[in-house]
Amino acid sequence: MFEPIVATAALNGPASSGKPRLAEIFSTLVLLVFAFIANAGAAERISAIRVWPAQDYTRITIEASQPIRHELLLVKNPDRLVLDLEGVDFDSVQREISGKILPSDPYIGQMRAGRYKPGVVRVVLDLKTEVKPQIFTLEPVGDYGHRLVLDVYPLVPIDPLMALLQKPEVKAGTGASTTEVALPATPDAAAPEAGPAPSGKTEPAVRAKPVVSRLVTIVVDAGHGGEDPGAKGRGGSREKNVTLTIARKLKAIIDAEPNMRAVLTRDGDYFIPLQVRVQKARRVHADLFVSVHADAFVGSHARGSSVFALSERGATSTAAKLLAKRENDADLIGGVDLNVKDRYLAMTLADLSLTAQINDSLKLGKAVLSELGGVNDLHKGRVEQAGFAVLKAPDIPSILVETAFISNPDEERKLNDEAYQEKMAQAIFKGIKRYFTKNPPLSRSTVAALDKAD
Repeated sequence: MFEPIVATAALNGPASSGKPRLAEIFSTLVLLVFAFIANAGAAERISAIRVWPAQDYTRITIEASQPIRHELLLVKNPDRLVLDLEGVDFDSVQREISGKILPSDPYIGQMRAGRYKPGVVRVVLDLKTEVKPQIFTLEPVGDYGHRLVLDVYPLVPIDPLMALLQKPEVKAGTGASTTEVALPATPDAAAPEAGPAPSGKTEPAVRAKPVVSRLVTIVVDAGHGGEDPGAKGRGGSREKNVTLTIARKLKAIIDAEPNMRAVLTRDGDYFIPLQVRVQKARRVHADLFVSVHADAFVGSHARGSSVFALSERGATSTAAKLLAKRENDADLIGGVDLNVKDRYLAMTLADLSLTAQINDSLKLGKAVLSELGGVNDLHKGRVEQAGFAVLKAPDIPSILVETAFISNPDEERKLNDEAYQEKMAQAIFKGIKRYFTKNPPLSRSTVAALDKAD
């Protein structure tokens, strides 16, 4: 590399020979060597450090234009994580970590950085409790460059079933943690007629009220979150924020029913992998799974609400196929360690036929779609189907609700309107009630469900 440059300097140097010529060549060589070392050892600037705290886990994402070489150590007494970053710019790290750890973070007390040794920046995470870290890298995707992802999990994972059963209602006289419920009938419910009364007069028809001695559990899934913003509106709205707001409203409505309980897959701005959303629903033995989204299209003209169910035999339309692919790509954007094989999901998708689940999902979707039509235009008048990964719990009727097109300026404004959000949540709930009227859940003891948990 240096020889041609040195030769050129020698040929074009002064005509005089001896020490002056040698000194000039030596000086040129030294300058080139120092320049080479400086360029070779140039520190990579960190473009962003993002922290996503949650009860499930805390995620730290470090982003740069090139892959980040790293080493992670778990140190005891006191508990802390030590992350050594090679070849990165210290000032950019110091600037990016400032103020990123919130006092409410359940696992990390503070984050600090220092120059550990030449070419290495050490980041130290002071821990509040014992943790199980996981670290992996992600290739550039979407708006992101190379990412180094550190997930800090609790040593004992949060159990969604135990959280659900923390406040059971005790049925009087039995001591059992069950709730006697009567699901109200709607006008289109089947109702047997009573026979003639002793007076000879005919009694009016009595609506059937199926009784279930347990809580009905509905998992409400707010689409996207954390590193995965979902679709973006022209006004700056992000799908992940809209879906969480509507999901929380839907949960509040469901929880107000004495016979129902809702569980959110996420209750904050953090990413949950698609298979974990399915796993959570099965873990709490959910009766239904409802995933809330806000659609987007390349143009701004598309509008209306939609409902989707799973398909084993291909999508019912090209648009449904493209939407399923976009939703399934959430794991690539949100960040999943693809080297970790999910044994639980593999078992889930293989142990039961999806035929019955899909049939029930279509019934649920039809009931919800009919209610959405009273709140917003319908993009399609029927429930569509495609291979959505988040709908693949084999024993839980599951639907994906596209509340409106966030890419449509008018509907984006609706999605940010509290009154519309409430109406949308109410419509989904009414659809759920309509479904249960015709398809009452089987009686099941919540205590037995707990015993069967994995």
